[in-house]
Amino acid sequence: MDVNTVADLPPDRRHALFKRDAGIDAIETDVEDIIERVREEGDAALRAYAEEFDDTTVGTIDVTDAAERAHEDIDADLREAIETAAENIEAFHERQLPDDWRESFDGRELGRRYRPTERVGAYVPGGGAAYPSSALMTVIPAKVAGVEQVAVATPPADDLSTATLAALHVAGADEIHQVGGAQAIAALAYGTETVSRVQKIVGPGNRWVTAAKAAVRNDCAIDFLAGPSEICVLADDSANPEFVAADLLAQAEHDSAASVVAITDDETLADDVVAAIDRQIDDRERADVIREALGNDASGVFVARSMPEAVLFCEEYAAEHLSIQAEDDEALLDRISSAGSVFLGPHSPVAAGDYAAGPNHVLPTGGEARTTGGLSVETFLRSTTVQRLPADALDALGETVTTLAEAEGLEAHAESVRVRERTSRD
Repeated sequence: MDVNTVADLPPDRRHALFKRDAGIDAIETDVEDIIERVREEGDAALRAYAEEFDDTTVGTIDVTDAAERAHEDIDADLREAIETAAENIEAFHERQLPDDWRESFDGRELGRRYRPTERVGAYVPGGGAAYPSSALMTVIPAKVAGVEQVAVATPPADDLSTATLAALHVAGADEIHQVGGAQAIAALAYGTETVSRVQKIVGPGNRWVTAAKAAVRNDCAIDFLAGPSEICVLADDSANPEFVAADLLAQAEHDSAASVVAITDDETLADDVVAAIDRQIDDRERADVIREALGNDASGVFVARSMPEAVLFCEEYAAEHLSIQAEDDEALLDRISSAGSVFLGPHSPVAAGDYAAGPNHVLPTGGEARTTGGLSVETFLRSTTVQRLPADALDALGETVTTLAEAEGLEAHAESVRVRERTSRD
């Protein structure tokens, strides 16, 4: 990994950095074919795709009962870690619950109430790694919001991850299905003989999952398009290069398509971070995946001419994870609005948030942090406004309403007010 100067970046490199995508356009047609086959063939298609994509023969798609057994069978230390993380995640998300309210506005009784979505689907990745953390992060907020039925899809395997199954049990998943990829999203969105249709799908995944979520979102609501993992580390000369390098490697090990970036105004630190990466990488078990991720055009260590330029870089990058390792981190945070989750200070590794600090790790990628936030209790709630107008409150508002209605040429709107005014006078 080389050090690059922000001011000297060519247009194609800037495009790769700031216009990141999950690579879903290239597989759009294939994903649509998978979705259509699942809609037509149901469980038979899910089993066929498990053989084709996962090299696994699936007998029972519904593995809900296996979760309770897994919770009993796992190592005691792992069980305690899962339960501790679950408690922290639940406590943070309970703080997000909004209260219903009603108030008087000059006699008009107005308010807002919140109700949960009844049935939600959560995708929990599998494949090359087990993700009990994603099980907790997707199911717990839904349960805190009051969702009645949370159906989980997770990729099939000859030996399903007991850690993931145990975490799903702790989180309170109501149904667990061993089905992965685009076919899992199709099953949740449209239903099969075994998998019941849901109203909304949430959770991270690879580009096939992301492409499928994009394809079904006109028929089934989704949270957002969450692609390969990302991190941007904003650092000054006070940062520890070993910490910065470790954080970059941690996100890079998720996926060869991950985007990992460090930006600083200090050339010496940039060189030291690259040297630290070279020292650490050989000791990582997923070194091959990490090297591929570090080689992406959307990854790199960059030097800005000033800290304000580095801040502008971060704002434009709009990272899934933003780590600020700098002396005046709070002041820098105040100048950045676009980030999925922010980690302040040298002792706040992204890994803490990935697993157990409490905030959600299902976050927008590809720059979507410019317009949306991460998974939360609000993701699973819908709000309804409530209005009650006594006769005198309508009288006070009547002329305003009728004047605007007539300006729009909607005479019946105006008359719906006037008929009440006439009745009130009579």
